[in-house]
Amino acid sequence: MSQPDRDAGQFAYEGLDRVIHERARLGVLTSLVAHPKGLAFGDLRRMCQLTDGNLSRHLQVLTEAGLVEASKSFEQNRPQTFCRITPEGRARYLDYLSVLEQVVRDAAAAVKADPAAPGLAGLAPA
Repeated sequence: MSQPDRDAGQFAYEGLDRVIHERARLGVLTSLVAHPKGLAFGDLRRMCQLTDGNLSRHLQVLTEAGLVEASKSFEQNRPQTFCRITPEGRARYLDYLSVLEQVVRDAAAAVKADPAAPGLAGLAPA
């Protein structure tokens, strides 16, 4: 039998930051963490397989949250947007990953405790 007070909030995963958790924004941040010097808008768009408009909107959300900085310049008379993760963005991203790692540990523990439980079969180690 579980102990309600001890188990309270065990699976709340408060650190799953909603700004980061959206699939496209997670992809953008992961790309920028992998390229700490930053990426040109077009390269980021290709890596994340997003449209110009979709990437622009996600960058706006990430910029407003202080996770990403975008700078605009001209190269060969063409506008260029360059994106870089901020120190705060990197810290929040790493905190987010720590929470995801806890989710994986909790799921693995559930499978280990009862590998035949419904819904857990796909998580069982091969």
